[in-house]
Parts: sequence; structure tokens; C-alpha cells
Amino acid sequence: MAKTKELSKDTRNKMVDLHQAGKTESAIGKQLGVKKSTVGAIIRKWKTYKTTDNLPRSGAPRKISPLNDLQRAGTKVTKATISNTLRRQGLKSCSARCVPLLKPVHVQARLKFAREHLDDPEEDWENVIWSDETKIELFGKNSTRRVWRRKNTISTVKHGGGNIRLWGCFSAKGPGRLIRVKERMNVAMYRQILSENLLPSARALKMKHGWVFQRDNDPKHTARVTKEWLRKKHFKVLEWPSQSPDLNPIENLWRELKVRVVQRQPQNITAIEEISMEEWAKIPKTRKRNVEIIAASVHYELILRYY
Repeated sequence: MAKTKELSKDTRNKMVDLHQAGKTESAIGKQLGVKKSTVGAIIRKWKTYKTTDNLPRSGAPRKISPLNDLQRAGTKVTKATISNTLRRQGLKSCSARCVPLLKPVHVQARLKFAREHLDDPEEDWENVIWSDETKIELFGKNSTRRVWRRKNTISTVKHGGGNIRLWGCFSAKGPGRLIRVKERMNVAMYRQILSENLLPSARALKMKHGWVFQRDNDPKHTARVTKEWLRKKHFKVLEWPSQSPDLNPIENLWRELKVRVVQRQPQNITAIEEISMEEWAKIPKTRKRNVEIIAASVHYELILRYY
């Protein structure tokens, strides 16, 4: 929020004078071109402290002035000098990777998952169909932020907003189907999406017999009726730790898709959907290295080091 312009001492004193003359806060505000709430705050301050001056604020005094001590000393520092200094301190500029806000129970579940799959062979990961939902905002921030730090992550929480929501899947052989979820997704709709899109995707990708389906622990995904439907269809499901979207390599695809959509500057929701489908279809079918599907197992090793 932009900082509002501070009223002059003369204006504040006029408010008090007019108040003492019997004028209402509304009348004072109209006369001086100031909000009624501002007038009220100034008058309350005067009644309490007998002054309209700014009162001392809490907190420790600043050790560095806004004008910068180096600049005041006549020393000019370039952006390159600052960057080099930060690097020497062990920091680097990088795109901030969003990670979920974890509770201790989530950390332990992720560690257990990482240990169990750390040594899985590449063939196992190539036989997984990864799935997820995402949203693409019309005028929102679909890009990443750059940060200077030793750990390039930003804790996030899930929240809503103006967007279109998409469901998609992919494997080491390339992208599967991508569809727009136009209504509020419930258990029945999720089962319908899987029924109409999961098996056709597996066939189009020519998955080997015994392929494994990955989905997160959203309540719709893990509902009893959903599990029963998957069991009847004889789908093998990869057990997944809660609060772990960053472990799913489909996030790399979502990021690439969002970058492509932003570059084309859609002006309405319909355009977002059309562009998303077009750009998804353009993503190369051989994504084994670019999407880093096999690097998922390496990422699990990083988890063990991180925690």
C-alpha cells in the first residue's frame, strides 16, 4: 500500500481550531479537503496529548540512514560490486522456488518417502504418470521472483484467486492430456476427469504394462470412493507424502506453460484457455531430460540433506 502524504502542522492546527469553534468533523473535512476519519484521528490525538505533532514511534533506531552511509561518504557502489560482495558471502541470485509450509509431521513423511525411493532405478520413474491441477491467472503473477539467499525457497500456502484451473498429466515420454476444470471440482468430477483422460493419456504415451499413477493427497484425490474406483480399474498408485507439490516434477511443466502463456499476453479468460491448450500441445514429446523426470530421485537426496 502506498504511503499517504503527511498533513502539514498548519493543517492539523486548523482542524483543532475549527473543532474548538464548534464545527463537526465532516464540515472540517470538507473545508480542508481531508477525510473525516483523518480529522477525527487528529482531534483525538489533540484531546489526549494536547498536541498535533507526530508522537515517538516504537522500535530501535535505524543504524543505516535512508540516504546510505556510503553515499554520504562520497563512495559510489555499482550493482555489480554489490552482487560480487554478496557472492563472496555465500549468497547467490536465483529464482525463488516455492515450497509448502510444512509441519513436523509433513517433514517426517517427506523424509520417509525420500529414503524409500532414493535408490529406485530410472526405469521405475519412467513408468510413472504424474498428475496435478494448477491455476493460471489473467493478470496475476505467474512468474518467479529472484532472491539473494543461501536457500532459494519461499514458503507458500494454498489460496484462491481469479484464474482458470487446469488438470494435466505427463510421463517421461511427454505430456498427456490437459483439460480445463470449469466448475468447482468435487469427488465425482475428479473421477470423471480420470475416467475420460487418464487411461487415454497412458495409451497415447505408450506406457508399459504396470505403469504407476501419481496424485497428491487432496481430499478429492484420496476420498474412499476415489480409491475404490482406482482399485476397480486396477491402477497402481504411488503413495504420496502430504504437502509435497515441490516433489512432483510436473511443476516444471506448469512453470514452462505459465511462462509461455504470459509471453503471449492473453487479455481474457477465453484467451488464457486457448493459449494454454496451444502451448501445451507445442511442448516436445521427449521431455525426459528437459522436465527432469529422472532428476526426481536426485531431488529426494536433496531433501535428506535439507532436513
